[in-house]
Amino acid sequence: MSVARMLTGDRPTGRLHLGHYVGSIANRVRLHQRYESFFIIADLHMLTTRNSREDVGQVSGNARDMVTDILAAGVDPARATFYLQSAIPEVGDLNTLLQNLVTVPRLERVPSLKDMARDAGKEEMPYGLLGYPVLQAADILCVKGRVVPVGKDNAAHVEVTREIARRFNHLYGEVFPVPELIPAETPTLVGTDGQAKMSKSRGNSILLSDDPAAVRRKVMSMYTDPNRVRADVPGTVEGNPVFAYHDVFNPDRARVDELKQRYRAGRVGDVEVKEQLVAAVNRFLDPIRERRAEIEADRGLVDQLIVDGTERTRREVHQTLVEVRRAMGLTGAYQQLRRRAERARRTAATAV
Repeated sequence: MSVARMLTGDRPTGRLHLGHYVGSIANRVRLHQRYESFFIIADLHMLTTRNSREDVGQVSGNARDMVTDILAAGVDPARATFYLQSAIPEVGDLNTLLQNLVTVPRLERVPSLKDMARDAGKEEMPYGLLGYPVLQAADILCVKGRVVPVGKDNAAHVEVTREIARRFNHLYGEVFPVPELIPAETPTLVGTDGQAKMSKSRGNSILLSDDPAAVRRKVMSMYTDPNRVRADVPGTVEGNPVFAYHDVFNPDRARVDELKQRYRAGRVGDVEVKEQLVAAVNRFLDPIRERRAEIEADRGLVDQLIVDGTERTRREVHQTLVEVRRAMGLTGAYQQLRRRAERARRTAATAV
């Protein structure tokens, strides 16, 4: 490989939102021109928390929406390989081999797994969810990814991947690069309700595909300072979701600083602050909307990108698995048995 590879992606559970953008997509847009980029549509990971027939039946549509969002955000389709995880069974084979290189207590220390189980309404953690970081390691290592742009939630997962890669290389020889984690500039984005991070399941998100009217509706209903009952009451900026969004999406720093000063002094109302945010978010989303319209007008583009990318990735993963099995000696074990069986057949035939 002449160019280092990047692996990143999402579970196909619906359209992407501003939290996804600041947590990982902005990094992908910035980095995908520098690296050979693989974008996983992680439907096997989805099964760890959403595995009904209805959930599975929505994968193809959600995959198209997700890829459209990523392209609209600025990823060049000519420089990105999108692939459907479940269409590459070799990933499962690699997962089986790698899961023996990490212990249950180590996985139990990954903090986000309990949060994922709780958010999915699981009273007990499924086996697959406990092994989520191992499957993620298989995703990264199967294409020999060297860099992984991730949000805060997945940072601990990538550290497990790094440990597994080092352990494998120590036991069997250098096969895998130890991937580098590239964190987002804004690790998380609080939801519009101010109670938790932005999440599709919590209904507190602004989607990358929202039209201007939807953005206005969501911003104008955002949580602010609960102790501020009138515009002339000094308000708190720190921890206020409206100002957190201004800091990320409003490039007019002088205007934002002025709003903060006036807010603290009780000289501006929440309505004006939110109106300014509506304008800023819509300005940010306008070019994304334009690119989405172009992508959606090219019927079949996204489907073909996924199919071509999946076929290309499966070839790469097959080669990686050959190298892994050879390094571990698994290929040699079978060849020895086959040669012994063949000699036995020849001996029996000669005796007759």
